[in-house]
Parts: sequence; structure tokens; C-alpha cells
Amino acid sequence: MAATKDKAKIKTAIQRRKETRYEPVVAQEQLGFIHHNVDCIGCRACEIACKDKNGLAPGPRFRRVMYIEGGTYPDVYAYKVNMSCNHCENPACLPTCPTGAIWKREKDGIVDIDSTLCIGCRRCEAACPYGAPQFDPVEKIVKKCNLCVDEIEAGRKPYCVMACMMRVLDVGPIDQLRTNEYPTKAIGANETAVRQVKNMADPELTNPSIVFVPHSKGKMESDS
Repeated sequence: MAATKDKAKIKTAIQRRKETRYEPVVAQEQLGFIHHNVDCIGCRACEIACKDKNGLAPGPRFRRVMYIEGGTYPDVYAYKVNMSCNHCENPACLPTCPTGAIWKREKDGIVDIDSTLCIGCRRCEAACPYGAPQFDPVEKIVKKCNLCVDEIEAGRKPYCVMACMMRVLDVGPIDQLRTNEYPTKAIGANETAVRQVKNMADPELTNPSIVFVPHSKGKMESDS
């Protein structure tokens, strides 16, 4: 059962939000994800681990493994693209929240939601170009990936990363992931990470903290 909302607290939060000019948070170190589209086998262990960690019922998925297939015989192809909240440098969800429930940590750039302030207006859900915020119809609030912030604080990896049997999913400083300087099994020494794959919203919108090792059929023309 959903917790009773503290209406006075929410009213105060709304007033504070109206009186505060939005200033983007500049993270001291921005954490982000890397996913190897080619070597991912689509087992969805990351999805299940995420749902288990967050106690999600059937339906909402903070992490989504998308199957991409196409071509005609004999030139056919299939690969996977794995995404959750991208903890963007300039998250579109954050300034749309009327209560200030969404916030970005200065230390590591993690974007999180204070469930006690969320009123379920779903403006963040509409604003996000990557479909990260998920509405919980039972609790009537919006939830999403917070990069397993408790695990990060304890010096461990998020549940989705730890569950990946192929080690194609990882998290680290996004600037190092973009230049292949971060030690991870999710990318080979001679491979190149890209910011965008086909059918993905333009990263210039929010500067998402995620990179991919793309399948040849998923590469953007500028990366070919």
C-alpha cells in the first residue's frame, strides 16, 4: 500500500521550487554506463536483478534490454541495446518536477527521486527522451534507476552490472568510458565507444551518461 503523503511537506516543497531559479548541477565526477551491443546475449539477467533490487512488480522496468533485428536473407542481423536512466549531464526530467523531488548529486552525477515529494504528475516521464521514469500505478508515483546508489556508496557495482554474465555492462566515470581509459571488460582494447546508436534520441538534448560498443548495423553514419 502506498505511504500517506505529507501534504504540508509537499506544499512547502512546491513553494520552494517556485521561488528557486533552476541551476544545472555540475558533477565533480559523472558516473555512467557502457554496454557492448554485439556481445550481449539478451539473457535479461540485468533486468531481473534490477527488478529484484527495487521490488518492482510485473510491468515497470528501470532497465530495458531491447532486441534489434532486421535484414533479409541471407543478410540478416540481430543485436541488443541495453538502457536505463542515463543520469544525464543536463537531465530533462529535473527542471520539470514541480516539487523538486528529482535531484542530481554533485559528487557523482547520479539523478535520483525523493519519493516523499513525488506527486505522480508524470511531467518527468513526458520530458525524458529515453523513457527512464516509470510510473507506479499502485503507489501513484514515478520511480527510476538511481544507479543503485547504496551499492555505489558501499564501493560496489549496481545490481544490473553484477548480474551480467557476459560482462558487457559496466559503470564508471563517463569521460574515461568515452575514451576507453577506464579498465572494464565491456569494451576491447581495439574497440571504440560511441554516444549514440540508431533510433536513439539525440544525445545533444541532455548529454546522457552512457556509451555503447555498437553493432555494425546500429552505427550512426557519422561513426561509420
